[in-house]
Amino acid sequence: MKKIWIITLFPNYFDSLINFGITGSALRGERGSKIEIKTVQLRNYTPKDYKGVDDSPYGGGAGMVMRADVLKEALLKGVVADGAYGEDFKNKLHVVFPGPRGKTWNNDYCKDFASRFSSESSKDLVFICGRYEGIDERFLSLYVDEQISLGDFILTGGEIPTMAIIDSSMRFFSGVLGNKESSVHESFQGNFLEYPQYTRPKTFDGIDVPEVLISGHHQNIAKFQKEEALRITKAYRPDLLKKGNE
Repeated sequence: MKKIWIITLFPNYFDSLINFGITGSALRGERGSKIEIKTVQLRNYTPKDYKGVDDSPYGGGAGMVMRADVLKEALLKGVVADGAYGEDFKNKLHVVFPGPRGKTWNNDYCKDFASRFSSESSKDLVFICGRYEGIDERFLSLYVDEQISLGDFILTGGEIPTMAIIDSSMRFFSGVLGNKESSVHESFQGNFLEYPQYTRPKTFDGIDVPEVLISGHHQNIAKFQKEEALRITKAYRPDLLKKGNE
């Protein structure tokens, strides 16, 4: 059973990820996937003489910084010991910190990430959900293997980006999507947005479904969808086309 560990102050954040949608059914073992999410409550690993997980930054400054010793205890006891990874845990675990230094998450990065960690023989994943002004630099340098950024904006914690990374990458895990083609004909594949989609009713508010889509002529449909993908991309995300020509 492949495990995804999440060290967080708010384990309940992840209830919706586990209980709903395609990702949830995969994490519950309903799609043939063998993946389990385990949350670790960071507060359980504070020193006995200190109740918090954070402290004031050396050198001054606004806000608080998450303590390296508390994070280490959560990792070593809440993950390594509980998961029986042993002294060579660094060869068995890949620790991820969602933060602004990381490479920006996109569809290609997502597929690469999934390919690296989707097999049962690959390392288990550990996500560190930061809060406050950040986490102690020493923990980052000693225990974090990869930093990932969702983009140039600030969130109040690492729980939302962790869920986004798990949800988007798991779509490329074997068996998670019922139709393998679903992850192929989507936005951002080949630097294009996805072509427009239509379903019943055939006429809605006076607008008909394009005739070619109900013609049954697969070659014409494929041509139409390719042209529409280009049109939509030019209209909404022309930067993707420039990226493809770089």
